[in-house]
Amino acid sequence: MPDVQQSLARTEIRITGFGGQGVVLAGHIIGRACAIHADFNATMIQSFGPEARGSACSATLVVAAEEVLYPYIQTPDIFVVMSTEGYEKFGATLKEDGLLIFERDLVEPQVRPGQRACGIPSTRIAESLGRTIVQNIVMVGFFAGVTDLVGESAMREAVLGSVPVGTEELNLQAFEKGLEYARQGTSVAEVENTPGLVEEVPV
Repeated sequence: MPDVQQSLARTEIRITGFGGQGVVLAGHIIGRACAIHADFNATMIQSFGPEARGSACSATLVVAAEEVLYPYIQTPDIFVVMSTEGYEKFGATLKEDGLLIFERDLVEPQVRPGQRACGIPSTRIAESLGRTIVQNIVMVGFFAGVTDLVGESAMREAVLGSVPVGTEELNLQAFEKGLEYARQGTSVAEVENTPGLVEEVPV
């Protein structure tokens, strides 16, 4: 079985949170996995609030099999959100049939009918590893487990190639924790006629 999808239409992704959560690095890792380790095309745009740490920040990606001619997004297919402020600002832009991936201890989403949602306590999991700072890598692992955008080995390679030298083992542990959490059970819920319904994997 191939490690990556054989074909990929344009997929738009938004990752948001506050400065210090590693939003941009998470986007970089996903883009690197797609563009370098899976032979797709990917672009990323990042934005910050008036203060880098503690203020809202966002990274957007476009991933496609063909050359990406327009790198901006409006209605993401996948929305990864790690803060309440980020959800309040961008939650309404998620496509009607889009996938919401959220930090379940920090975000209380109101999922619209037709959307899918899955949550993970990525900060708590990172704390269990002794370093809250790797919660973004936990989220990347969860992302890999609940989407079929790119293969798991490609994501691992991207993590190892993106984190600071000397932190590879810790970050790989964080990635595997997120991936393991996604595998615990059905973490994606098809939400049809019950707004606000989110099915989650227990801790």
